[in-house]
Amino acid sequence: MKKLFWFVIAGGSGFAVDAGVTLLLIAYTPAGPFIARIFAIATAMLFTWLVNRHVTFGKSDRRVSHEGFLYAFVGIIAALINYGIYALLLLRNPDLQPFIALFLSSLSAMAFSYFGYSRFVFRRREGGR
Repeated sequence: MKKLFWFVIAGGSGFAVDAGVTLLLIAYTPAGPFIARIFAIATAMLFTWLVNRHVTFGKSDRRVSHEGFLYAFVGIIAALINYGIYALLLLRNPDLQPFIALFLSSLSAMAFSYFGYSRFVFRRREGGR
């Protein structure tokens, strides 16, 4: 339960990073909501890896480069799920605010992320390396 609690905290903080970067890029750059979201997801993914590695799950018994690769792999799949739902919501509902689409799409990817990170990335292997 403690890991799930911290995962939600990391995810909530990552969501704030994602939303903040998305909305700032939309407001202050020529990037539209689709391009802005790509940069925001990458920034949030780096942030959540650091939080999950140091607080939520702890370091795995893998090399940091291998752990980072696995985290990115799971994160990219989750990001594709997240971005796909975000784009679908905005395309099907042109009047929908990007923040609402961002919130709903982020929730949808959360269960996949927790399973992938806890079972695949930060899982401790028996017998060490």
